[in-house]
Amino acid sequence: MLKVPVSSDDHIQGNTNAPITLVEYGDYECPYCGMAYPIVKQIQKHFGERLRFVFRNFPIPESHPHAGIAAMTAEFAATKDQFWQMHDLLYENQDNLELSALIDYATSLNLSGKELQTAIENETFVKKIEDDFMGGVRSGVNGTPSFFINGQRFNHSFEYENILAAITNASA
Repeated sequence: MLKVPVSSDDHIQGNTNAPITLVEYGDYECPYCGMAYPIVKQIQKHFGERLRFVFRNFPIPESHPHAGIAAMTAEFAATKDQFWQMHDLLYENQDNLELSALIDYATSLNLSGKELQTAIENETFVKKIEDDFMGGVRSGVNGTPSFFINGQRFNHSFEYENILAAITNASA
């Protein structure tokens, strides 16, 4: 079960009153999250206004040394109403998450690279990321990507057909 309900503190894409909610705990440097990224896009397209997608940070720095600063970069972009644009850029460029690249991504979205660097140095968004992470731990997340459909953990492989069937069953 999802222990932390979806709220206005979350990054939500789609109809906020949709009957179906898909929550992902993800790590921007995780190759499996990278594989899941286009699948989630397909699922969103398929369900349209019937689906609300929520992304929560779950960086695993022991395995992915750039995941933390990538999450901070996404949170920085969120303060400028560009979370989803940065989220997509990070997954589409997950092989290059060095600080200099993150600053370039911010600049490409007309965000201040200097402000981003200061936010990373000051760990401005660490609490938000830790809150997401701990909510995931309380919900039983132990790896990425981890999905929840209407509050229930999705425990199958994340191929398109599996997620599609699970969401279809949950909404029936």
